[in-house]
Amino acid sequence: MNNKEDERVDTGAKEPYFWNPRTHEFMGRTASSWGLILLFYLVFYIFLGGMFVLTMYVMLLTLDDYKPTYQDRLATPGMMIRPQGEAMEILYNPQDTGSWDIYTKALDNFLGPYNNSVQVQNNDDCRPDNFFIQEDSGEVRNNPKRSCQFNRTSLDVCSGITDRTYGYQLGQPCVLIKLNRVIGMLPGKDGQSPYVTCGAKKEEAHAIGELAFYPPNGTFNLMYFPYYGKKAQMNYSQPLVAVKFLNISVNTDVNVECKINSNTLARGGERDKFAGRVYFKLRIASSNN
Repeated sequence: MNNKEDERVDTGAKEPYFWNPRTHEFMGRTASSWGLILLFYLVFYIFLGGMFVLTMYVMLLTLDDYKPTYQDRLATPGMMIRPQGEAMEILYNPQDTGSWDIYTKALDNFLGPYNNSVQVQNNDDCRPDNFFIQEDSGEVRNNPKRSCQFNRTSLDVCSGITDRTYGYQLGQPCVLIKLNRVIGMLPGKDGQSPYVTCGAKKEEAHAIGELAFYPPNGTFNLMYFPYYGKKAQMNYSQPLVAVKFLNISVNTDVNVECKINSNTLARGGERDKFAGRVYFKLRIASSNN
């Protein structure tokens, strides 16, 4: 009777899961079974890794070190200003040096590479009003490509040389405008360089006052185009346009819009409001009013 009860107890007992000393199984599998599973996943992941490496290698073979293989961009490049200020706002009081000193220091740092001595050393004195085309000779790269000088003095009173405060102390601030770099772009034809114009909203048109542009007419001369890329044209100096606000109304928020005008670049539409233009707010406070 006792033997039958022992058999029933043995039959109903659960086998150990982690290690079964009777069958020599670990977590329900023998050593050979675990070995086959590990071998399968090892081969599987080596295959996946090899496919990834092969795909990356083939893709890298299609890339050019100097020019994008595929270039998807807006028809008209964007623009930017210096100094930027916070949230594209330039707010200051001419009587408060601390309020505008940050802007003049930012302009000093930005214009450092445009010093005439630096430009003469690194770049060429090019013939204006013509594209500076530097073609490759078949498979032979014409690199590094040369760049044209953009001398700081071409910004005249906005260069920070004759007026170290860039007009901010006198309430006649200078704002620098640059066109975003686009490889291969030719923004003009028939010798007509693109140029910058600035204005304010209709209700603020009276407050913006008279403007002066440097270089004359606010042009980006054709000799600075095309741009060949950072690696091919290491010393490229981006052309600048300075706009000086001569008699802007004080204690008034003036929302300024500057845009590029060209006979080859399309005007930005409603879908691309920042294509070929830049918006910023300018407010000059005065404690006298």
